[in-house]
Amino acid sequence: MEQYETLKRLVADVDEDVKKAEGGNKAAGVRVRQAMQQIKDTAQAIRKGVLELRKDD
Repeated sequence: MEQYETLKRLVADVDEDVKKAEGGNKAAGVRVRQAMQQIKDTAQAIRKGVLELRKDD
């Protein structure tokens, strides 16, 4: 499932910014929030895809 691979990449990409945001870097915090929105949207697309697979059975 290509979307799952995208989700894993998004999480891995945001790792460094999460660490920076924990250290107080406000710009990194903004990037983390933006990435989390993308992660949420991608996860929702995966959920819908799994439901479609279930309906086909």
